[in-house]
Amino acid sequence: MAGTGTGTWRNWAGNQRAAGLTVVAPAGTEAVAAEVRAAAAAGRRVTALGSGHSFSGIGRPEDVALDLRRHAALLDVDDAGLVTVQAGMTLHRLDAELAARGWALTNLGDVDRQTVAGALSTGTHGTGARFGGLATQVRALELVTADGTVLRCSAAEHPGVLSAARVGLGALGVISTVTLQAVPAFALRAEEGAARLPDLLASFDEVMTSTDHVEFYWFPHTDRCLTKRNTRVPLAEVAPLSRARALWDDEVLANAGFGAVVALGRRVPALVPPLARFSAGALGARTYTDAAHRVFVARRRVRFREMEYAVPREAAPQVLTELHRAVEAGPWRVPFPVEVRVAAADDVPLSTASGRDTAYVAVHVPARSEPGGYFAAFEAIAGAVGGRPHWGKEHGLDAVALAGRYPRSGEFTALRSRLDPAGVFANAHLARVLGPVGAGVGQA
Repeated sequence: MAGTGTGTWRNWAGNQRAAGLTVVAPAGTEAVAAEVRAAAAAGRRVTALGSGHSFSGIGRPEDVALDLRRHAALLDVDDAGLVTVQAGMTLHRLDAELAARGWALTNLGDVDRQTVAGALSTGTHGTGARFGGLATQVRALELVTADGTVLRCSAAEHPGVLSAARVGLGALGVISTVTLQAVPAFALRAEEGAARLPDLLASFDEVMTSTDHVEFYWFPHTDRCLTKRNTRVPLAEVAPLSRARALWDDEVLANAGFGAVVALGRRVPALVPPLARFSAGALGARTYTDAAHRVFVARRRVRFREMEYAVPREAAPQVLTELHRAVEAGPWRVPFPVEVRVAAADDVPLSTASGRDTAYVAVHVPARSEPGGYFAAFEAIAGAVGGRPHWGKEHGLDAVALAGRYPRSGEFTALRSRLDPAGVFANAHLARVLGPVGAGVGQA
């Protein structure tokens, strides 16, 4: 889309939709600011569109939708690795641009189709006990506020706004540009193999800190897991999988084959447990080394809905033990593995890792399924240890519950009230998770 028009919107999973939107496609910060000013003057609400990879309603537009695909340029990469991009650039494009210049982002999630601003706004993270999420790599940004003012935020200018806007939920304004700290390009040595859930839980901290980036996938209805251990090494050590092996593993087995398994399980739920055992054994051990962004990111062609909770790292074994027990006792047939990752504590007010070392546990169902009791049971288990839901994924919490899990939430909502007193950037989801604009903590 370009210029102005009327449109519809849906997210990647298909569980969030909107129609009757006024879609505008500005290019350049001043054009973005002009669109915001015009909408605010008319009493309209504005939502900046990302890639639609959130499962919650956080990015669901309700009135004016800012399509930022024309606002997606690489602006600068300096000799110190500070890279400045427009907000609509996708992570996969940024990875390629940085690699061509000898730089890389120090950590990434396992999906790279999000826009830079969308990934930041929802708290996107990867894994690694010593590494923070994408927000911890931000050094500056430009924020278009509700009256069209452009705030240039850095450690020297508006540092409080910078701190909060790194995970801003789209509630503080439209991020126009972002400056990230890149690092010299590096490779990852990937070691993948099978493990048993009881063994991983018995030595959870040791496993998750055994190298730079560790994650594992547990297959419900079994005790089987796939572990992924990625160690940072020089680019000179690159030794990727053969093209044939990569195609077989990542496209045939992990996507086409897994998609067939999920489809069969939907038609015949009783087959899900034996299919889970089959899936757990289908992906064999492998070791390879490649450029970091190629190892961090996995292709996701089988669509799903997701809930992810950030829990204190030391509570993860308890959470997973109780989830295993709930799946065994419950009526659900769960065809998707449970993903487990870790991250270092950070100082971002609404980061899910704010103030504590964190483990992430993510559960999934097929895109056209209703998560029902499975998600609800997991949410209760994670909530019992003070879990915080990923902002871009499904959850049932409101502003009152969330305020109790974020010690600095009052700081964020006060800033929101100052920057957007009329709720130009509000939508129904933000009203639920933050409360109305101007409400204090817990006044949802």
